Amino acid sequence: MAFPGGAAAKRIVLETVGWVLVVAGIAALILPGPGLLMIAAGLVILSQEYEWAERRVEPIKRRALRGAAEGVETNLRVTLSVVFALGLMACGVLWIVNPPEPGWWPLPDWLWLPGGPPTGVTQVASAFIALGLIAWSFRRYRVQGQSPPD
Repeated sequence: MAFPGGAAAKRIVLETVGWVLVVAGIAALILPGPGLLMIAAGLVILSQEYEWAERRVEPIKRRALRGAAEGVETNLRVTLSVVFALGLMACGVLWIVNPPEPGWWPLPDWLWLPGGPPTGVTQVASAFIALGLIAWSFRRYRVQGQSPPD
């Protein structure tokens, strides 16, 4: 039996997910996270309903894959990326543990680890995503020797 209004509900869910990914991807261009990949995923979802999104999927996807390839071009880049991701994870764990403000902290109390444990969880999740993407990029572009898209 078909769900009444199922097509409309599906469209609302897909559009919401698509826009959330696009907005989160834009934020991740500045914040830690795979910004271009999130934007590309959001545009793929939105392209099911909008022609303008469909036209923008391929250029964003190519740029994201090119960035992934460039990120693992040298051992130094791989090392720095892994160190940064592990540093992000360590900061996230600090936020999750949420120790009391140290005596040397010169700023107001409310500026010590703002956001608390929820911020830490997102930092740890971002670090895992980053490490996964580094491993995927390394395997694809260094181990398998694939070329990034032009």
